[in-house]
Amino acid sequence: MKHFFQKLSGGFYMFVESVKMSVSNILQNKMRSFLTVLGILIGVMAVIALVTTISGVSTSISDSFLSMGAGSMTLTVTGTELKTGLTDEDMEKIAQLEHVNGVCPSISLNSTVTVEDVSDSFTVSGKNDYFFVHTPNAVARGRAISRLDTDSQNRVCLISQDLVESHFYGVDPLGKTLYLDNRDFTVVGIIQEDEDVSIATILTGTPDLYIPHSTALKMTGAASVNSLTIYIDDIENSEAVEGELETLLDPLFNYEDDVYSINSMESIGDTMEEMLGMMSMLLAGIASIALLVGGIGIMNMMLTSVTERTVEIGLKKAIGAEPGQIQLQFLIESFLLSIAGGLAGIVLGILLSAALCNVMGITFTLSYGAIALGVGFSAAVGIIFGWSPARKASRLSPIDALRRM
Repeated sequence: MKHFFQKLSGGFYMFVESVKMSVSNILQNKMRSFLTVLGILIGVMAVIALVTTISGVSTSISDSFLSMGAGSMTLTVTGTELKTGLTDEDMEKIAQLEHVNGVCPSISLNSTVTVEDVSDSFTVSGKNDYFFVHTPNAVARGRAISRLDTDSQNRVCLISQDLVESHFYGVDPLGKTLYLDNRDFTVVGIIQEDEDVSIATILTGTPDLYIPHSTALKMTGAASVNSLTIYIDDIENSEAVEGELETLLDPLFNYEDDVYSINSMESIGDTMEEMLGMMSMLLAGIASIALLVGGIGIMNMMLTSVTERTVEIGLKKAIGAEPGQIQLQFLIESFLLSIAGGLAGIVLGILLSAALCNVMGITFTLSYGAIALGVGFSAAVGIIFGWSPARKASRLSPIDALRRM
């Protein structure tokens, strides 16, 4: 037992001395050591910054998607030859499903807007009153489309700020008349520029005008709706509502395949997270090339160091140093160079990612996984690329080494 502790103590002393000599040699060649460390530093910094920033982007997008479309899903119908879309009766049945708070049809069209002989093409979206109930900040001034407007097919509209500036410059448009495809409409409201975005708006884009959906159907001559936003009481009930919708819609379309699709903001958010995750891995892989280059730099420096210190190695082996001790010293030196670059890269990477997140206006979230990846990469690079020079040093013949004195 005593012999074991003596051997252990000797091994620890040898390790400490190897660390001291490695640090001394690194400090003796400051510029060369700095340039060698720089490659690892840049690689780790790039990995940390990219992974952390993309993680912040992913979190922000996910939160935005859920907040924008919490409690809603979109039903898109391609229809069949016998049934091309959803009728008012079909929409009423959907509205009566459990956990459904209301439905909002969406009819999109391009129309020519004419104001005092000035005409231009604008996008128009037909909505009902439920849309404005669930998008309370959609109206900047005036009023929203009401149930009476929808039931009576009133020719009223809400217009965007762009349309106000282009056709009502210097004039209050509220109460004024414009013409959509030669049909007179009364402006009852102005659309808020930074309105809360709904899932339907994301999928179809922001229109220049809102009109009652019943009026839009009459203008297009259609008898049914092909796009419907469904508002549910809780996002957790999305799957249950989707199942009820399928049960209702399948018999309506004679159980044919690919005649409708159901999209929820949750599923879109999951898809976006998957895409961002793949992008994060791809960019991290590209950034890791810098680590590879840094590792080659470490190997080059260590091989140069072995050549320069051939006499030193010969003297150590001549006075009894074992090959394993020589190899350990060079491995420690390689490891210290690499880990120094890794630690500096982590600090700079965190600072860079925090700055990027601040500029992009997204939440900065420290990625411990990225830090672990940076430390692991730098340590692995030091050991892997330092192994060959260390082994070369340990196998030098003391006689051949001393001949170079």
